[in-house]
Formats: sequence, structure tokens, C-alpha cells
Amino acid sequence: MADRLMLLDTASLYFRAFYGVPDSLKRADGTPVNAVRGLLDMIARLVGEFEPSYVVACWDDDWRPHWRVELIPSYKAHRVEQVVAAGPDVEEVPDPLEAQIPMIRETLGLAGIPIVGVAEHEADDVIGTLATHATMAVDVVTGDRDLFQLVDDDRAVRVIYTARGMNRLELVTNEWVVAKYGVEASQYADFATLRGDSSDGLPGVAGIGEKTAAGLLGDFGSLDAMLAVASGDADAAAAAPATMSASMRARLTGAHDYLAVAPTVVNVARDLDLPSAEDLGARLAPVTGARREALEDLVDEWNLGGSVARLLASLDRPESA
Repeated sequence: MADRLMLLDTASLYFRAFYGVPDSLKRADGTPVNAVRGLLDMIARLVGEFEPSYVVACWDDDWRPHWRVELIPSYKAHRVEQVVAAGPDVEEVPDPLEAQIPMIRETLGLAGIPIVGVAEHEADDVIGTLATHATMAVDVVTGDRDLFQLVDDDRAVRVIYTARGMNRLELVTNEWVVAKYGVEASQYADFATLRGDSSDGLPGVAGIGEKTAAGLLGDFGSLDAMLAVASGDADAAAAAPATMSASMRARLTGAHDYLAVAPTVVNVARDLDLPSAEDLGARLAPVTGARREALEDLVDEWNLGGSVARLLASLDRPESA
């Protein structure tokens, strides 16, 4: 079987676990463990179903990088609990989930799944870099549609989309993106820039929704090409396969300041200085020795139920040895 790399958008998954598993599950000191349990079960299922050779837990070392905020101040602003001038802003995270993040990191470490983050960058940027430079097929696991921009059928990069729940996972390929949005996956970042995204505080271009954005990209191919036409570039207009109405030119030129910076915010980084999955030690293997004992000890200590056993069983499969 050919090698396959699975990249976890970890925060996307542990938030989903937190809200999807009852918070009545607690360890002896009263700390909830629903997110820990839920995340371990998610990983066990994903490993069992998709049989990756390597797994990396990609991490938000900075969930709202200042360099993105400087370009678009509204970026994720509605999720800020505290602005920090000299470091990452504090995200509004429920206290019962915040208390579980150290436990999540510890269990992943004992399971041999490397956690990878980069200063001043989001997990999306880590995923973008590892997916772009991988020498094997890639599965990106996320509930964030921003990462559809990474889908590449030629390189066997797809998204396992969790937005509808773990029982209704969707495999996002280029064909899926075209059917859903009317654009190629390679156009998705331009599409998202035009449409905007209220969940990330991206305003988009006034008067341009999903259908209009898809139509523009169908007509002109890229944001750069349509902006050249909108600006009145005669050569671009002559070479364009379609004409642009005066009202559309006005919408695009009126959003000049936003469109000058939004692509930098929307496009994930693909060139961070990161080791390969192989060098990260991300190849899955059975958990043995002291690490297995420590993980099994946490079952009772942290009231983790059967989630640890299910994770260990998924890692014990013969092909992971």
C-alpha cells in the first residue's frame, strides 16, 4: 500500500469533540475530559478508516497572526477575548475546553503523534506547507472550508471534511469543489476572497456572493485577471474571454484596498521551514513500553473510558509496524 500522510487541523477537531461529547464526563478532580475522549476517538476512527502511514497534529501556535490582522483588522476579531500587543491574542475558548488542551497534548505525545506548530502562524499554514511539499498522498482532516484551496487531484491531496459530523464525513476532491461551488479547487482562495467569510471576519466584496464569484472566476479564471480588466487595462480586456459590466468594474475597483491585501490573508502559507513528515517522526507505529503504560494509566486517572483502547487498537494494525 502506498504511503499516505494525514494532517489534522487539531483545534477544529477538539472544538468539535468538546461540543459533540457530553461535558458530564469528568476526571476525579472535576475537570471535564469530553474533548480529550472525543478527539482520541476521532483519531482512532480516522486511522482505522483511512489507514494513513503518517499522522501529524497541526497546531495553532498563533490562531490570529498579527501580520494577517494588520492587513485586515476584522480578521477573527469577533473571537478575541484579549488583545496581546507582544504575542498571540487570547482566543475566546470555553474554560472547560481550555483546561483540556494540556491533556490533549500529553495524550497525543504518548501516542507518538507529533504536534507541529510555527510561531506567528496558524495550523492552516502548517498544513499548507506539509501538504504542498509531501512526497505522498495527503488527507487533510478539517471542518474549515478554507483548506479546500489545497485540494489537488494530480498530487492526491484531498480534504476529509468533518463539518457534518464524523458519521457524515465528506471526501473533498476537485470534482466535489466544482460540484459544490462551481469553481476549481485551485480557484477556491480567490473565490473565498471575493465572497468573504463572516466566520473569519472577512468582508468580501459588496454585492458579490457565491454565485457571482463563481461566475467571475469562470469568465476570467483568476482574481488577478479580473482585476486587470476592471482597472481598464486594454490588453487584459482584449485578451479576456468575457466582457465585464460597468457595475461589476465599479464593485471591484471600489473594493481595491480590500482586494490588495485579502489574498495574503486568505491564502495559506506553503513555504514554512518545516521538516518532512518522515523527519518529524510521524510514521504510525504500535505504542509500546513506557509510553503505552503511561497512556493506559491515564485511562483511570483521567476517566478516559474506552477511547485510549480504541486509539491503541488503531495504531496496532500490522501495516503500521
